[in-house]
Amino acid sequence: MKTIGILGGMSAASTQIYYRTLCDLTRVKLGGLHSPELLIRSLDFAPIEALQAAGDWATAGQILNDNAKALERGGAEVLVLATNTMHKLADEMMADVTIPFIHIADATADAIRAQGLSRPGLMATAFTMEQRFYLDRLEAAGLSPVVPNDADRAETHRIIYDELCKDIVTDNSRAQYEAIAARLIKAGCDCLILGCTEVGMLLNAGNVSVPVFDTTHIHCKAVLSAALRGDDNG
Repeated sequence: MKTIGILGGMSAASTQIYYRTLCDLTRVKLGGLHSPELLIRSLDFAPIEALQAAGDWATAGQILNDNAKALERGGAEVLVLATNTMHKLADEMMADVTIPFIHIADATADAIRAQGLSRPGLMATAFTMEQRFYLDRLEAAGLSPVVPNDADRAETHRIIYDELCKDIVTDNSRAQYEAIAARLIKAGCDCLILGCTEVGMLLNAGNVSVPVFDTTHIHCKAVLSAALRGDDNG
């Protein structure tokens, strides 16, 4: 198995989910006492969030690049960025980094197309829903993504940053997310992308009436496949 480098901490809750999911998937795939070979670089999210809010993406991109290089120097052989939003800076992060990188939007688009679906609703941070870096990749894969209306986008974003990133889960916020998902489905969506790692803390196949694509689980499956490629067990 190749060593997986996880660049995380954005948020800490997200990275914990990645670690647990990769461990679970490896145990199912290989059995016994197997677990993934991992290096984790977990950033302090507060300065990153401040850069996001200030629109200082250049500085954030340099931070990601520095840490991706550190993971490569440390022995990582495949790289995963444990956040949807910061994939906005995927190109900047990978400058002069030579190990393979698994892009979360590409892995998600592949999973949706594999089920014959094409019109996903997208619930994520405002950055991911309103900027083009994520939507463009979904559209390039032949999908027609739909985002919530202005008020629903604002509430989706607020709950992520004010609650989920802090490991706060409430019944009220779950009900709000369920209602936003229902409005997307009413607008014609044939599936739902949980486009922020933390959204899966509130939504899943049990409370959404269309197929749900949890980007964290999809991303982890794709990176584990890359890590096992070429192995006898892969």
